[in-house]
Amino acid sequence: MLKKMFPAALLVLLFACGSEKQDEESAVITDKVKTRIDSTLRTLVDSGRIAGVSALIFEKNKEAYFNAFGYADREANKPMDRNTRVRIYSMTKPITGVALMKLHEQGLFQLDDPISKYAPEFADMKVISGMDEKGNPILVPANRSITIRDLTRHTAGFASVQHPQLGKRVSEADVMNTNNTLAQMATKLAALPLAFHPGEEWSYGICVDVQAYLVERISGKPFDEFVRENITGPLAMHSTKYVPEDINLLAAMYVRKEDGTLDRMADSLANSFNSKEWPLKPGGYGLTSNIDDYMRFARMLVNEGTLETTTILKPETVKLMATNHLADSVTERMWLPSKGQVGFGIDFAVRVKPPADEKENAGVVGEFFWDGAASTLFWVDPKNELTAVLFVQIFPFDGTVHKKFRDAVYGSFHNK
Repeated sequence: MLKKMFPAALLVLLFACGSEKQDEESAVITDKVKTRIDSTLRTLVDSGRIAGVSALIFEKNKEAYFNAFGYADREANKPMDRNTRVRIYSMTKPITGVALMKLHEQGLFQLDDPISKYAPEFADMKVISGMDEKGNPILVPANRSITIRDLTRHTAGFASVQHPQLGKRVSEADVMNTNNTLAQMATKLAALPLAFHPGEEWSYGICVDVQAYLVERISGKPFDEFVRENITGPLAMHSTKYVPEDINLLAAMYVRKEDGTLDRMADSLANSFNSKEWPLKPGGYGLTSNIDDYMRFARMLVNEGTLETTTILKPETVKLMATNHLADSVTERMWLPSKGQVGFGIDFAVRVKPPADEKENAGVVGEFFWDGAASTLFWVDPKNELTAVLFVQIFPFDGTVHKKFRDAVYGSFHNK
């Protein structure tokens, strides 16, 4: 009947218009939401909480939002913009995880392999069980080997400088000295006792730097070269590197004082790692990027491993990375619960339940995400085919900025 009333071309147009209208109605990023995000980010800058901010969101493979407010360099009156480079700190970790999982796809290791199979330094690890009467640590053999899965979910057991009994030894070992190669880092780390038996606790730290070392050992290539050839190069992430071609492209770093005002960190300190090529190429931090580069990485993930004509990972590998690998028996989780109802996959937090109340970060079950020490953030929302990247450069880490941005994107708790 419809064919008699309307020409075929008109029918196609009618159905296309109807489909577009349906997409608009189901979209997360509407005109109202864009206005809300603008208002939120502008208020964060105008209130003096941050010096500058940029945000980029893609939905269903289309750019849905971009804006920037405030300054990349307040003192030089240089605005935050699309080309501003930032230090992404721990947002380096998911890139390292993707590098490692490319080798997994090639069948070169299994997640439950002991890391000592590829890095013999880590055989026969010892665990602290207390202190003797002379103040020396009592060491016992680890219940089991550290596995690659332990590295990817932060359950290896490595101690930090904050450890009450091992902190001094960790500090003296200076494992992450930038003059160390990854191999030297591993040798020093393997000589230290573990804080707990592998698999017993979630403790954030050096695990991803050891992943980078495994990438070197298994691939036979320097870690930074492997990343460039297999991830940042193919994805055209040309601004993502340890040392930017021009250090002046980097945003200034700011520190919020106790009275709430912002102090500019000395450039010599802020840029101490990124101003020259060091022997250490960390897997856990160190890269700089611009917002479009990191969005290309996020879009590759939401598209299950492929961006445009470039495939980085297989869909099943991305799903494996975005699956919670933390058993319920792992009850000691450091500050991970502050991220909301989440578990941990392969170098991402993974949302397993909706927010319990309006105090928790807004988000969708199934999303995976991570952030950086200077308060950068990204997430991948497969349900809505949405990816978001937020760039700021502020210490100490500011979860309130993330909370406000997420609320602006998804709406209040009561609207979910």
